[in-house]
Amino acid sequence: MNNNKTMKIKKSTEKGFDLESCFQKSETDHQDGYIKDADYYFDSYSHFSIHEEMLKDKIRTKAYQNAILKNKQLFQNKIVLDVGAGTGILSIFAAQAGAKHVYAVENANIAIHAKKIISDNGFSDQITIVKGKIEEIELPVEKVDIIISEWMGYFLLYESMLDCVLYARDKYLAPDGHMFPDKAIMYLSTIEDDEYRKSKIDFWDNVYGVNMSCIKQWALREPLVDCCNPEQINSNSCPIFEIDIKTVKVDDLDFSHQYMLKIQKDDYVHALVGWFDVQFSSCHVPVRLTTSPYAESTHWKQTVFYIEEPLAVKNNDIISGSIAVKKNAQNPRHLDIKISYHLENVYGKNDQFILYRLS
Repeated sequence: MNNNKTMKIKKSTEKGFDLESCFQKSETDHQDGYIKDADYYFDSYSHFSIHEEMLKDKIRTKAYQNAILKNKQLFQNKIVLDVGAGTGILSIFAAQAGAKHVYAVENANIAIHAKKIISDNGFSDQITIVKGKIEEIELPVEKVDIIISEWMGYFLLYESMLDCVLYARDKYLAPDGHMFPDKAIMYLSTIEDDEYRKSKIDFWDNVYGVNMSCIKQWALREPLVDCCNPEQINSNSCPIFEIDIKTVKVDDLDFSHQYMLKIQKDDYVHALVGWFDVQFSSCHVPVRLTTSPYAESTHWKQTVFYIEEPLAVKNNDIISGSIAVKKNAQNPRHLDIKISYHLENVYGKNDQFILYRLS
């Protein structure tokens, strides 16, 4: 139900949303709480549970399978690079589609098991596992015809794996090569979520008779990754960021854009909610993978950004503002996010912003 797909995405000119300065440390920023070590990323992908979760996500895995196997003519006798290959499932799909050879690059220790999986399924002559970071290894070929990768994180850009894919693209992809997927778009909407907000935020007001409300400001800064009930979404959806993966640069992945949302019923707004789509469009049979709350859920779910105080809204009210997203300076796999919201209606005027961190 992304009914604003044709809306042009505009850069934010709002004061305080200049990417160069909008995430500068404040006097209280030392209270960020737990910060993951930068090396946690590859270690986490060495555990089987995370691969089980991704493989059991049928929406995700079938989208890649369909995009590859329904476009076999693109893969016939082609050299394919799989970035972040995990268990090797996408490499196997490419081999089944007739790829001449697939180089499956994976830095986590799951690469050891992927090699055995490939051998057990009879693809050892067609698929080569390369253990290491794409930025540090050298492929035995100068160029590849297709790059496949499942790089998307929560709120699309969390964990910054797209940076690795773009490095591989710039170094290895032939000029007429294909990216799978090749496009991505992020959306924003509003949601009534009183019950969950109380359990997540207002909970700190009284914890077994103890006032812990000082934690609320930090709880607000942690976006919630969960599946949203589409019946609770109470505005249209607005595209906030669009990526052409064939041409985008790493520096473009930090952005500061405007948004505008039209309320669709008399209600309360407790949070903004974000999701994304990716597309396999540069092929004969296009495939779209969506994480929309209106579609069957994926392991990415949606990302919920609670606001400080609920907003009373009327049908046709307009909530507008800016959203800035930038890699965290200390750990670039994390995201710093700043969102403003402006509303003027019969109940009054609201102009606020909140800083979030997805970590």
